[in-house]
Amino acid sequence: MKALHLFTAALALSMSAAALAHGPSEKVTVLQDQMLKNAPGKKAMMIEVDYKPGQSSIAHKHDGTAMAYVLEGDVISQVKGEQPITYKKGQFWYEPAGSEHLVSKNASQSKPAKLLVFMVLAPDEQVLIPLEK
Repeated sequence: MKALHLFTAALALSMSAAALAHGPSEKVTVLQDQMLKNAPGKKAMMIEVDYKPGQSSIAHKHDGTAMAYVLEGDVISQVKGEQPITYKKGQFWYEPAGSEHLVSKNASQSKPAKLLVFMVLAPDEQVLIPLEK
């Protein structure tokens, strides 16, 4: 459990650094971080992402595989090579490891949005890597 708290603090610091460099950012909460017994060398993470009205993430990629589910509101997502898609509450998508996530933002200027993200990655892989502009 101590390792989870240390990881959560490190993730918050890295997300905060990205936010300072690129403007206000979404709120990211690590709900679970667990090594997988049936997939040696991999871990599963469950992350909640809260967007204020009009808020967006910086362009980024993930070392691991990500699956996102919209818990609240509408979220616009675009992976490099694809068109932006607006996902509504109850909809979901998949991002293969290494995908460049160009757009991830709240579609509303007046209502919040929330995602539940499930990731599979190696313990030394990064959750979020900002893309160069």
